[in-house]
Amino acid sequence: MKKFYSHMCFFVLGVLILTLFAAGSASAEPSGELIIFHAGSLAVPFKAMEKSFEAMYPGVDVLREAGGSTKMARMISELHKPADIMASADFAVIDKTLIPAYASCNIRFATNQLVLCFTPRSKYAAEINDKNWYEILGREGVVWGHSDPNLDPCGYRSLMVLQLAEKFYNKPGLYDKLIANRPKENIRPKSVELISLLQSGHMDYAWEYLSVAVQHGLKYVVLDKRINLGDYKEDPFYKQAEVKVTGKKPGTFMIRTGKSCTYGVTILDKAPNKEAAEAFMAYLLNPEGGLKILEEMGQPPFIPARVPTMEMKERLPLKLQDLVEVRD
Repeated sequence: MKKFYSHMCFFVLGVLILTLFAAGSASAEPSGELIIFHAGSLAVPFKAMEKSFEAMYPGVDVLREAGGSTKMARMISELHKPADIMASADFAVIDKTLIPAYASCNIRFATNQLVLCFTPRSKYAAEINDKNWYEILGREGVVWGHSDPNLDPCGYRSLMVLQLAEKFYNKPGLYDKLIANRPKENIRPKSVELISLLQSGHMDYAWEYLSVAVQHGLKYVVLDKRINLGDYKEDPFYKQAEVKVTGKKPGTFMIRTGKSCTYGVTILDKAPNKEAAEAFMAYLLNPEGGLKILEEMGQPPFIPARVPTMEMKERLPLKLQDLVEVRD
């Protein structure tokens, strides 16, 4: 009988230890490396988020890689680079490149608009305004550029702005005239690379997002809402702009159609550190967390963030479902 009770005691003790271990594991904080690929235009706010998030979760080491959104997505889909989170300057990049093979959700979390940036040293800096900017870009000797439309949404959006300006100002041939005054060497892989060219005086004007201009203390021209891609209510007008870019496979192409600037973010289905990824997403989508940082840095967030369908919302981790709404 004593032997029986002895065995029972060891059994109960073992159950208690396993229960305590399981409880401890369930409440354990995320740790390890968290790999985030993101648009170059998110570099400054995501750097601030990294610092704040790592203070909340000291066991996590956030590893960020910034670049043109299309390029970042292709690093996942074509080069099979490991990543936990992908944040794109154009949510459509996630839809077209990562879903459904690499991701199953796409959360729209912020907006932006295009502006024409310059410095006090730029030619005609004292003269340029929202009425004559296109005339100045067409002048001989004025150096201006944009990012690569095949790699960076800001690149094809810059071309869309020029197409829309031709229609808005009723200036037939304006687009071709401006492009003729922009040599190919003025096209850079990502929009943030243009900032150093502006600041060093090697470029007079560059197309950037408003948030990037604010974060880097640049002077800029704010364009009419009918052409700056910053107002979703103007999407019927924006869709008149079309830019042909390279496709998923070499030798193929696709058409990007004009629409308002909307940023998207996703957790990759095969995220190496899904626990940390979910924790970061919960922080990013929190109005008092990442969304607040975006707002403070000149980039209006969606509060709450948005997904297009209830089905997609229900596929999200429970901790994220309360942070999004279903809205097309």
